[in-house]
Amino acid sequence: MKLTGLHILLTYRCTFECDHCFVWGSPWQSGTLSLKQLREILRQAEAVGSLEWIYFEGGEPFLFYPVLLEAVREASAAGFRVGIVTNGYWATSFEDALGWLRPFAGLVSSLSVSSDLYHYDEVISLQMKNATQAAERLGLPIEMISIAQPEAPQQSCSAGQPTAAAEAAEKSESGIMYRGRAAENLAMRAAWRSWTEFGECPCEDLCEPGRIHLDPFGYLHVCQGISIGNLFHRPLKEICADYRPNEHPIIGPLLNGGPVELVKRYSLPHFDEYADACHLCYTARFALRERFPETLVPDQMYGTSKF
Repeated sequence: MKLTGLHILLTYRCTFECDHCFVWGSPWQSGTLSLKQLREILRQAEAVGSLEWIYFEGGEPFLFYPVLLEAVREASAAGFRVGIVTNGYWATSFEDALGWLRPFAGLVSSLSVSSDLYHYDEVISLQMKNATQAAERLGLPIEMISIAQPEAPQQSCSAGQPTAAAEAAEKSESGIMYRGRAAENLAMRAAWRSWTEFGECPCEDLCEPGRIHLDPFGYLHVCQGISIGNLFHRPLKEICADYRPNEHPIIGPLLNGGPVELVKRYSLPHFDEYADACHLCYTARFALRERFPETLVPDQMYGTSKF
């Protein structure tokens, strides 16, 4: 595995509890990285050699502002390009947004702000407008993440990736991926299709993932909720070097027939129809958690944490 991007979930905690959230973020969610842990993560990231980008996301990373700022400083000093993904809750005015963002000027190469009808009353929220104005003043590259409602025509599996420009938000909303909270709260509003149509994973490159997500407990996810190891138990460089996707109990079936193969391989009960491939995959994985307790983790990714 040649890793170029590491997306660090600084925390599972969030100011919102959005219906479409992959990671079940909420104000009550547990799991946050310490600065000491982040320094160890950055040390391991440097040892990999191929990593170019470090992203800080969540949950909502700005909830732990001093830790976020110091981690960004150290990641930038180590030579990584740095990105932050946030919901922009802090941008209640232009002046406030300017104050929050000023320390990141010259350190951050990508600022992605979520703004849609899950987070706010308008697709392009006041917070998005304030953050954009402040970022442009400071010379910070800013992009917008906007997720469509279930009834909207579904586009490609790019949900969670930044759009090209905030001004074009209504025209560039990404489709929902029905995993995490979306599988429970939004799937019933979507148009369902036969389960047999989902014979591949359309959203992630499971064979050669260029990026992976790291959560507050050290789990490395090729897709949220599918772990390939724990960085606090084994070095990141070793995990990448020893990645054998076809031998993985979940990734192997997905590579050889998508969510359909995952269901068949483990003889799982299933419905005749699902909202999308993620919906079938997430439902199958949820049913397999007791069988693969070190792989389908943590509880936060499956909405079963006790907070």
